[in-house]
Amino acid sequence: MSGAAPREARVVQKAVAYVVHHGRLLVFTHDDVPIEVTGVQVPAGTVEPGEAPAEAAVREVFEETGLKTRVVRELGTEFYDVRPAKEERHERHFFQLVPVEDSVPERWQAGEEHPSKGQAQRWTCWWAPLEHGHVLCAGFGALLGEIVG
Repeated sequence: MSGAAPREARVVQKAVAYVVHHGRLLVFTHDDVPIEVTGVQVPAGTVEPGEAPAEAAVREVFEETGLKTRVVRELGTEFYDVRPAKEERHERHFFQLVPVEDSVPERWQAGEEHPSKGQAQRWTCWWAPLEHGHVLCAGFGALLGEIVG
């Protein structure tokens, strides 16, 4: 064991969107990356400078899925340590959202042509029963109980 002090991880502001429609949660998996690497996710992303976390949640849902949504309520904030994958700690702001339109697809392809990581990404979106929220990866299910509680 080394005597060196661990490096301090930078804190990054993130917004996490629980989009709920008729008792189901919007989730997605990446098409070109194994599920063992990315897991099942909900729309989420970095809060841009000058942007409110709630605005970031709405923006991320649209960018990642093409759905227009609105925030129903803020659920709280949690920290998630991303190390060793990245030298970051995420301060995650969780929100419950609903689609603006009542008619939404059951399953669809979506993606980002110019994501922050630089390479185009594609994924498959669908609606999972809320009680299946335990399958969310990387702490994304941290405050899901606030919706059903």
